[in-house]
Amino acid sequence: MPGAGEQQATQPTRLLRRRPLGLSGKLLLLTIPLVMIAGFLIYVPAIANFRMNRLNDRLAAANTAALVLDAAPSGIIPDSLAREILHSIGARAVAIKMGQQRRLLASAGLPPVIDHDFDMRTMTVWSAIVDSFEVMLESGNQSIRVIGPAPGGAQFIEVVIDELPLRQAMYRFSSNLLWVSLIIATLTAALVYLALHFLFVRPMRRLTANLVGFHENPESSARIIVPSQRSDEIGVAERELSDMQRDLVSMLHQKSRLAALGLAVSKINHDLRNLLASSQLLSDQLSSVPDPRVQRFAPKLMRSLERAIAFCQSTLSYGRAQEAAPDRRMILVEPVVNEVRESAGLASDASITWVNAVERGLSIDADPDQLFRILLNLVRNAAQALENQPQGDAATLQIRVTGRREGAVAIIEVSDTGPGVPAKARDHLFEAFQGSARPGGSGLGLAIAAELVNAHGGNIHLVEGTIGATFRMTMPDRPVELHSIRSERARA
Repeated sequence: MPGAGEQQATQPTRLLRRRPLGLSGKLLLLTIPLVMIAGFLIYVPAIANFRMNRLNDRLAAANTAALVLDAAPSGIIPDSLAREILHSIGARAVAIKMGQQRRLLASAGLPPVIDHDFDMRTMTVWSAIVDSFEVMLESGNQSIRVIGPAPGGAQFIEVVIDELPLRQAMYRFSSNLLWVSLIIATLTAALVYLALHFLFVRPMRRLTANLVGFHENPESSARIIVPSQRSDEIGVAERELSDMQRDLVSMLHQKSRLAALGLAVSKINHDLRNLLASSQLLSDQLSSVPDPRVQRFAPKLMRSLERAIAFCQSTLSYGRAQEAAPDRRMILVEPVVNEVRESAGLASDASITWVNAVERGLSIDADPDQLFRILLNLVRNAAQALENQPQGDAATLQIRVTGRREGAVAIIEVSDTGPGVPAKARDHLFEAFQGSARPGGSGLGLAIAAELVNAHGGNIHLVEGTIGATFRMTMPDRPVELHSIRSERARA
């Protein structure tokens, strides 16, 4: 196997060898054949029109010669004059038909066989194009007869000419047209290429270079593209790319801070857990004290310490890929709500009115510890929102917890009479470190609550149009297989 040095040495060569054709080169290769096709489409009717004009010129000259020949006394002219006239119009013979009589006005070296006949009266565009290319592809000097309308009372006039001069004239015209077309095509291709290069290729190169540079260091704010003032699709792409890069840089900075925070918390986790374990041992000793007040508060203290130790053990659970899977079972909601009130310190807080409107006997299919964490985060957010209320509105401070069941779905709402959630915080309400509505808040409470609710297959959202803030949580029961129910009933 080649070493790492050999791989690095061969990598630039491989990249250079496999480098694809750039957008500018593709544009040039596309422009050249398109201009050539346009030139060919111009040449085809041009050469056909040139040939028809040449033949019409011969007919016009033949008509003039016919008038001269027909005006001769007794219709007889010297052969030398007839040859001179035919030579001047480039023809071998001129004939005219009047009525039922066909008259040969003049001839000089008339060939025994006519190779081609062309009737200009019935000539179509397609036949003119086909005949033009047939003439150019032939060789030798064939004789052709051209028929066209005649002046006066004659039906038509005929002129016999050689094909070689016509072919040579068509070659000269094609050569001149080719050079002119090449010059025009070169200028057109250059203008089209430059226009497309400045309008599209250069902005795309700028976008590509920015993407490559941003990929090398996505955490650098200096790599964010500065959008231009264009109002077309490229301008929209530049502005959207700039916004996306800013969001990505902000997200990466946030992730870096979260990683540093997780590292710091992991260092504290071990010692804090040991301290809580020592407190738990002391609370176990308190349970043996015969004092009635101690006996009443000791179980609650032990449960709080056990829950604190469990929370400390899972401090970094939010930083991992996902929370632990919920251990679901049917539990009563009301005892959990009462425990949340005591843990939040609202049982002894007379300034905030607590309203428990949970349906009596309401049960929910959930993990009790995770349900406790969900409600505790929501209630603490509500209590913190009410703390910022003016003192004169103390009578309106209220937290209300409602719960009901709709079929196989349990619905729990936590509402308060605080100032509500600002519009700025609603866009990232359930995102960590972005959805906080108060100064100094981290936004972790709603993020953790949303993650735990989603783990149960439920949904949590902010209810619009209410006084203060109302968060509604819906949690469906797990589907039960019909076969297992029948088996349990059979065993019973």
